[in-house]
Amino acid sequence: MITHIFQRLASRRSEVFARSEALRQERLATYSSFAAAVEDYRHGQADRWYRKQQDPDGEAFVTARDEAHRLRTATRQVLYRVKLLTDDREVILAAERAYQRTRDVSTARDQVERDALDAQARQTIEAFVSHASLLIR
Repeated sequence: MITHIFQRLASRRSEVFARSEALRQERLATYSSFAAAVEDYRHGQADRWYRKQQDPDGEAFVTARDEAHRLRTATRQVLYRVKLLTDDREVILAAERAYQRTRDVSTARDQVERDALDAQARQTIEAFVSHASLLIR
């Protein structure tokens, strides 16, 4: 009887550990995917901005704009996964800020503003990684 109780407790601890480890691995994959996606989006937004400055009616701008829209959609999809995997409000806010700041890069009126918005986007991506890393260690 006592052996059975200890076996059940050991089995339960093993199940809890396995579930916890699976969640940690899924968070690691999702948080990494979000950081990569938002970084790609940031580059796409920069390309969009530069192409618009060169020729706002040109084919290169239209292509860059369309690519930036595709990257935005991909980033939002991973952002939704981040939200589904955590109830940590700071991680969710950090991810949303990274997305919003990155989105803003293409709205700059001049090079100085574009550089400042890009730097802010990079900083918010780093802040997301810092907050998220606490949940996967």
